[in-house]
Amino acid sequence: MLPGLRLRRVREQLGLTYRDVERCSYEIAAKRGRPEFILHISRLADMENRNVVPGLHKLYALAVVYHLNPAEIFRWYEVPVDEFFADGAMFPAPQTHLGSPPASLRVPLRFDPAFDPARTTYLSRMVEQWGNLEGTLLDGHKKYRYGYIGLNDRRMTPLLRPGSIVMVDVSLRRIQDIDWTSEYDRPLFFVEVREGYRCGWFHQDGSKLVMQPHPLSRCMPEWWEMPDQAEIVGRVTGVVTRLNEPWNYCSEVLPAAHAGSNRKAP
Repeated sequence: MLPGLRLRRVREQLGLTYRDVERCSYEIAAKRGRPEFILHISRLADMENRNVVPGLHKLYALAVVYHLNPAEIFRWYEVPVDEFFADGAMFPAPQTHLGSPPASLRVPLRFDPAFDPARTTYLSRMVEQWGNLEGTLLDGHKKYRYGYIGLNDRRMTPLLRPGSIVMVDVSLRRIQDIDWTSEYDRPLFFVEVREGYRCGWFHQDGSKLVMQPHPLSRCMPEWWEMPDQAEIVGRVTGVVTRLNEPWNYCSEVLPAAHAGSNRKAP
């Protein structure tokens, strides 16, 4: 069904006329202080009869007046907003940065009776039923955010490969010298600095925050003064990575220290 026809059907089911919708949009525009929210009668007719695509502000006004989720109207126009996280993973960026979490997560609801969690297995074949777990359930208290390791960021290679996506628990911001027995147990943190972000091993010495790159990366340690030059975003609690990608075999070495001061950690 064409999106214009869908809009008309919803409006008629609500018992609204063009003039009703226009009046409501004026109230939205007055409340938000932006005339872009106004839906004039002629524009509404074009949307319904000629399938003219509404702008962002008008789409929001339609969603408000019709009591719809804006994401649903996006889907009517074949904009797959639920897939933005997966689509974004197709286009890696050079710099490490924070990103928005997925709108929903696909999780197994029922396993094959033969599934044994103690054994290594091909998980996809052992799941009898998949379902969607809304990302809002995980982010109800904004506890988790997602970081992306840039293709130029090789500071933690090979432990944390370029192009990886990390889940960051923003409730864990204190760097403590807790017990760890190997590099795989040592906590990773995501940190915002003046020129971008860093993800890796950190220790704090008074007001000085020091990043220790992986020894095999051949990168030098870096340090910043807190809180003026660095802020701890949170602790990394999960990693999704791609293996055998071309950028994982690049032989280039990053500069020794961050560009802001070119200082090396003592």
